[in-house]
Amino acid sequence: MKKATKSKLTKYICLGYLVYIILVLLYFYVFTTSDLPSKYKGTFVDPHTFMNHKEANLSSSYSTLKNVLYFITLPIDWIVLSLLLLSGSIERLGDSLSKLTRFKFIQVFLYFFFVSVATYIVSFPIDFYRFKLSTKYGLSVQSFNAWMKDEMIGFWINFAMMFFVMYVVYLLIKKQPKKWWLTAWLLSIPFTIFLTFIQPVVIDPLYNDFYPLKDKNLEKKIITLAKEANIPAHRVYEVNMSTKTTTYNAYVTGIGKNARIVLWDTTLKGLTEDEIMFIMAHEMSHYVHKDIYKSMFGMLAGSLVGLFIIHLLLKYVLSKSRSSHSTDKMAVILTIFLIISGIVGFISDPISNAFSRSAEKRADLYAVKLTHDPESGIIAFQKLSKNSLSQVNPPFLVKLFRYDHPTMLERMRYLEAAEKRINNK
Repeated sequence: MKKATKSKLTKYICLGYLVYIILVLLYFYVFTTSDLPSKYKGTFVDPHTFMNHKEANLSSSYSTLKNVLYFITLPIDWIVLSLLLLSGSIERLGDSLSKLTRFKFIQVFLYFFFVSVATYIVSFPIDFYRFKLSTKYGLSVQSFNAWMKDEMIGFWINFAMMFFVMYVVYLLIKKQPKKWWLTAWLLSIPFTIFLTFIQPVVIDPLYNDFYPLKDKNLEKKIITLAKEANIPAHRVYEVNMSTKTTTYNAYVTGIGKNARIVLWDTTLKGLTEDEIMFIMAHEMSHYVHKDIYKSMFGMLAGSLVGLFIIHLLLKYVLSKSRSSHSTDKMAVILTIFLIISGIVGFISDPISNAFSRSAEKRADLYAVKLTHDPESGIIAFQKLSKNSLSQVNPPFLVKLFRYDHPTMLERMRYLEAAEKRINNK
């Protein structure tokens, strides 16, 4: 690629990002609103009925700012990598590494360490601002040191996993230029299963402390409910999150003997027993319907298509690059791979989110069936919205790209419909 062409592309990228930022700001502050349709105002789904005026305003301002930050920072890694590539820095780095050592393993390690540190440094000010923002709005109670500890744990876990992926991908591209994507996908199957299996017992405990439920009275009720759903009750865990956040959460994680349902201790403190039982029934649905396995299967199916698309795009981009004449341009190939895979992954988010929202709706309705108490579910959702300062009715693009659960408006509405069906029987 000619120097003049690279210079033009650099200008286009910078100008394009500036235009993108303006469009994001216009979308959230001018063209869209999170206000409810008039027919829902004053009803139980209206935040003003379960939040005071100050809380409702805080919820709106925080959610909007959080979403703006998400979309503005979304392409930063791609832009940083693109600018490093166009400036020749990546190619010079690759050349220096090839002179430093002949071992590709070490070359890829040093290359990915440089890229990871560079993108982390660029993103750090915004990540730090997010941390300060969540502290300002009362959602985080972490100290800076505790937050940095989690940041470093996340950095090194991500680095270790992605370095392994990068090294394998490079070897496959070099040895199987036409079929690398298929071999990479086949190798990803045991890798994905292994990570899902070890996550609850190896990765998650690096961040938090997990233990059996402390409230034995609640535990007995959960055991009774679990028996109805044919779920081993010993797989319900409590996690100490109150040292980090004030928000509520519960989730299902792991597969096989490591499968478990996890409740944050903030959830146990902030919700009533009936509300907790509804949340537990919701999570039990994921266990009963094997949603972790379905999600894993869907992710693998999606990655097969995604890797093939990445292969085609990578082939096209390299054909337009001067560096494509050498299969030893490791740094160039992997940088282009990172950019393309990041963009393809983002574009696929709406599809995976849609499937996830379907499973979450089924879990809500299963919880109604198991507890016969949709009212507690509605109250729990109101508390979750208030506690996390989340929007009941977020803008369309936020739901499309960020929501793997139905909106709170949707969830409370179909719980209301379920409650009416129960009352009419």
